[in-house]
Amino acid sequence: MDKEKLMGLISSYSGRELEQRKSWYSPAAEAYNQARPSYPQAVIEQVIEIAQLSRESKLLEVGCGPGTATLSFAALKCPMLCLEPNPDFYRLAVNNCQNYSQIELQNTSFEEWDLQAEQFDAVVAASSFHWIPAEVGYQKAAQALKPGGSLILLWNKELQPSQAVHQHFSRIYAAHAPELDRYEDKPTQLKILDNLGQIALDSGHFDKISPGYVEVSVIHTAEQYLTLLQTYSPYLKLESQRRDALFQELRGYIERHLDGRLPLSHLSAFHIAQKR
Repeated sequence: MDKEKLMGLISSYSGRELEQRKSWYSPAAEAYNQARPSYPQAVIEQVIEIAQLSRESKLLEVGCGPGTATLSFAALKCPMLCLEPNPDFYRLAVNNCQNYSQIELQNTSFEEWDLQAEQFDAVVAASSFHWIPAEVGYQKAAQALKPGGSLILLWNKELQPSQAVHQHFSRIYAAHAPELDRYEDKPTQLKILDNLGQIALDSGHFDKISPGYVEVSVIHTAEQYLTLLQTYSPYLKLESQRRDALFQELRGYIERHLDGRLPLSHLSAFHIAQKR
């Protein structure tokens, strides 16, 4: 996916009305909390080292969701202010983070949050920054950072089956939702990640991008895989009858031809950009 196409896709999310963005994931909040992958410890350790984070650091997390990445940084025991506009995600985050007194959660959007200028050592966004209009997000993140502070963008790319399995899945998608028949191999995911880093640089508020990634492999049952799929935006938009028929056939293939065990892989990545 080239940068222009990627920017168009991002605009299709960030360009929605704020109230629609706030409630977008509500139908799948519980599934998201259950099925979305966490960020590998190897990624978190690299981020902490490159951004020079410590117990004395102060972090702002933008769009924390149910706390998927929040808990990974909680081990630092540094103060964290985490913003989450979706009320269902916020409720889950409060529950998931209840054992960490240094984490403050606010049920608000980044756009509506009252700026605390130059108060944070790092601004963290885990698979969330593309939901904020670029002209707002990058500037406000830079304003919130102390001089020399870091914008930390974490990305878990979509989990993918092998290309051979995807070829069988394609026939199922063709029958029920051909518009969702999309496959990302490793070079494709790396290209998307490169473009995401370039978009951050193009904002004019950051430089010295430090990228990195790890490859992750997992095995899902049919139920786990279908729960994961329903948390992705294109599936949330899909009419329920079509989605049910698609999922029924995918489930049948996984159980009959793969003994109920579906190997998946993806890239878990980061960009660390220093405030200009």
